[in-house]
Amino acid sequence: MALASVSGLTFAYPEGGEALAGVSLAVEQGEIVLLLGASGSGKSTLLRAFAGLVPWFHGGRFEGRVEVAGRDTRRARPAELAGTVASVFQDPEDQIVLAHVEAEVAFGLENVGTAPAAIGPAVRAALAAVGIEHLAGRRVTELSGGELQRVCLASALALEPELLLLDEPTSQLDPAGADAFLARALDGRTTTIVSEQRPASVLPYATRVVFLEQGRIVLDAPRDEAVAWLEAHRPAWLSPPSDRRLPAPGETVCRVDDVSFAYDRPVLSGASLELHRGEVVALTGPNGSGKTTLAKLAAGLLAPQGGHVERRGSATYLLQDPGRYLVRERGDEEVALGADLARAAQALRDVGLAGYEARHPRDLSSGERERLALATVLVTHPDLLVLDEPTRGVDPQRKVELAELLRGQARERATLVVTHDRVFARDVADREVALAA
Repeated sequence: MALASVSGLTFAYPEGGEALAGVSLAVEQGEIVLLLGASGSGKSTLLRAFAGLVPWFHGGRFEGRVEVAGRDTRRARPAELAGTVASVFQDPEDQIVLAHVEAEVAFGLENVGTAPAAIGPAVRAALAAVGIEHLAGRRVTELSGGELQRVCLASALALEPELLLLDEPTSQLDPAGADAFLARALDGRTTTIVSEQRPASVLPYATRVVFLEQGRIVLDAPRDEAVAWLEAHRPAWLSPPSDRRLPAPGETVCRVDDVSFAYDRPVLSGASLELHRGEVVALTGPNGSGKTTLAKLAAGLLAPQGGHVERRGSATYLLQDPGRYLVRERGDEEVALGADLARAAQALRDVGLAGYEARHPRDLSSGERERLALATVLVTHPDLLVLDEPTRGVDPQRKVELAELLRGQARERATLVVTHDRVFARDVADREVALAA
């Protein structure tokens, strides 16, 4: 008997289109299933169905059957599946509920009735397992996005679930952190379904690959067979090489000179950076190294506590979490906050969202919301464009299109891209600036 299965699952969100259409899938004990597909293809919805969040939390129209560990999710609520199923979502900020790291990891254990004496050792073991025992006493508000993702993984692993569901779990992790995260999460101890837009990092661990398109399964095959299919039919998912030549730098749009900055502790000291019109610069480095802080200093969202920053012209900044931008009822109205509706429509076309003008931003997938947020900053035609993890939740084909869009508009501005996505950095950037831990 399969550990988890869906049979004839069709689901539509309230006031939204059909997210899944007749999906059937069985996951056996010990499998590691890599779930692939373009943004909006239904991957997150399928994971939510396995967790029981669809339909209990989201509502909507549900047809078919989902079973996990012998329990029908139409009868077993998500709280009853806790401990059997554990999830790490795309946006760790939406998953964190308590103020301190240790309390957050202990929260799930307390809710499933773990003996009080066992909670402390389990928390420490889970933090150590994902390499963040040094964060035990920290407030979650002090952590980077990547550190928060590892806290969420520790919370999930502490429960020792039968089924682990990972939705874009490395989207904010630096390459070394992502490798360590996946090595622990996909070590074969737990049956796992993982949705990932950087498949190359997960393929070595996967036993099986499922590819979704428009809510339907178009591929369900063992790993090696799936790789051959991807090479033949979806080559963008296997990271083709870039052969772009570097341009000559233009005028200096932003100069960051010997800046320092601290929150509760020093984050940057003696950092310098120049950004020129016509070039795209990738800002990389480990989680917690100060990339986002340096980007905000360049854009003018923070003032340096030492050194100085000079800018020429306007600057816009795209946050890591696109959901924080969404304040209007329609996609075109959201983008038109920075321009008129005609320019908003063109910006939506530029990011591949033509036809989404009337869609409610909250009804879009994570990757689609990321592109909508990108349109809101591109429409202003800034002299300096700063993008913080713009490929989070974006599928490989859209990453190629995003790189082409930024390259095509590069001469208009200076562009700074904060990213842990090494393939995207290679494809989009003229040069890379790496921060040390």
